[in-house]
Amino acid sequence: MDFSFAGTCSQESFQWFAKGLREVMERHGHQYLDDADEASLVINCFPRDEPRPFRRKAQAVFVVSITEMEGGDRTVREAIPEGYPILVRSLSNLLVGLTGPEESNPDVHFITPEQGYYRVRGSDDRRDFFDRVYRRIEPLATSRLIINNVFDRDLPRELWEGDAISRSIAEAGRRLDAMNLLPTPFPIEDILSERDRRHLKRLYGIGGLSYGNISARLDESRFWMSASGVDKSKLSEIGRDILLVKDYDAENEAMVISVPPDVEPRRVSVDAIEHWMIYREHPEVGAILHVHAWLDGVRSTEFNYPCGTYELGEAVADIVREQPEPGRAVVGLRNHGLTITGASLEAIFERIDGKLLQYVPMS
Repeated sequence: MDFSFAGTCSQESFQWFAKGLREVMERHGHQYLDDADEASLVINCFPRDEPRPFRRKAQAVFVVSITEMEGGDRTVREAIPEGYPILVRSLSNLLVGLTGPEESNPDVHFITPEQGYYRVRGSDDRRDFFDRVYRRIEPLATSRLIINNVFDRDLPRELWEGDAISRSIAEAGRRLDAMNLLPTPFPIEDILSERDRRHLKRLYGIGGLSYGNISARLDESRFWMSASGVDKSKLSEIGRDILLVKDYDAENEAMVISVPPDVEPRRVSVDAIEHWMIYREHPEVGAILHVHAWLDGVRSTEFNYPCGTYELGEAVADIVREQPEPGRAVVGLRNHGLTITGASLEAIFERIDGKLLQYVPMS
């Protein structure tokens, strides 16, 4: 993947980091481009008090934002409240916070859209330091985003109001809310300008941020799934809150969605590609639940791939395939949460009730 810089990376406080990051990126085979508008990965630098988004011209562009953060030993509880609003304001896929000038061997703090947090400690060994930084950026630099949707207005009339399976998804959303496993959708209208909200809507078809997703199989090839950016505790309207996924268009890298004729549809959850891979391979899987919680002892993905990427879907599907019972698998998504398969959503809840940890350990 090619990459470029934007914003104020030539500013003295960022020069050392930008220089080291460029060197490690090129050492790992990535090509530097002078024009950020042509790059697939953009490193965007800005002062902490002036978060300026790099406005992508295409969905498949990833943005890593670089800024300053408060120094000293940070905990997750301290770092996320400081950094997460900056990540959202800068429309970033990853926020990188520097804690001081080069001479002080600063720590580097990483915050993800899933509210994941981890830290790379400063070091006198600059090559090793930037190699460790690169390992945190590598999943973005090597991933393909599969979030496009093709909407076919061919949903059968008998499904316009949903069915028992779609209603089980709505009930699962309410149960997650009651279990305190459903973070409130992030109120982007409070921290993004109207222009930036329009930009997000144009690129991704979303007007909000929310976490977790729910799906259930309808038949051999189709499955119902919660929409992106909606309150999962209030899933009701077919085509807007719950959508029917019927295929994956590999040529256009898009999920194919069947919707009613008179509904302006929302985009399906970004994890639809992952669920499609699992349903396609394992007919015994009748439902899939993704939550931002944890179970000790589960096998997890090796890399922290971003949500909505083909590579994350493959990594999860690979682990499901290797489980003794793929139809009852629990897979950890590194620094992210769990994907759980079952014969039905009710069967999944029976297995996890009272066992989930309401936090995701970061590594």
